[in-house]
Amino acid sequence: MPALKPTDIVGEVVWIGHVPDRDASLKSQALSKAALTYAGIPSEAHGGLTRASCSRVVSQHAKGTEIRNVRQLAIVSEEELAEIAADCGLDQLDPVYTGASLVIKGIPDFTHLPPSSRLQLPDGATLVIDMENRPCHLPAKVINADQPGAGDKFKVAAKGKRGVTAWVEREGQVRIGDPVRLHIPDQRAWTP
Repeated sequence: MPALKPTDIVGEVVWIGHVPDRDASLKSQALSKAALTYAGIPSEAHGGLTRASCSRVVSQHAKGTEIRNVRQLAIVSEEELAEIAADCGLDQLDPVYTGASLVIKGIPDFTHLPPSSRLQLPDGATLVIDMENRPCHLPAKVINADQPGAGDKFKVAAKGKRGVTAWVEREGQVRIGDPVRLHIPDQRAWTP
């Protein structure tokens, strides 16, 4: 019996990005297509099979410990980006400011998709959602460089709307305009 069930929810890839050097800047560069490998998007700063642990998992691993990279991509929703922009006093928020890998439209309550959900592209390439991507202070500097003062509002505005982190389960390609089908775990909600 399958543990994941396909839903009737199909979004659309509306933006693809690539962060070449996170130490230099969190700012993404826009792409029209990208390869998705088991290490993420080739030469992307968040890519790799492993990574150093960060504040997200400091309760499990001391900062800097080598762990499996389940944070290869940062995926945000077009609808939630619009809400963040409004709360920052902007007409729109360019995803390059957030270090995003993908922007998807048409999947409701995107940031709160269940962990282990899958996003599957037309060629079979599949992304596994790890967890919510919590807002941080890093986009503020990048946003403020072009929109002074707006970046200072980002962390609060992005709470519960920053999207998810994900990793590549099946290799393939992603292109702007690709449909992406949501598959969710077939289990009841956890009730401790």
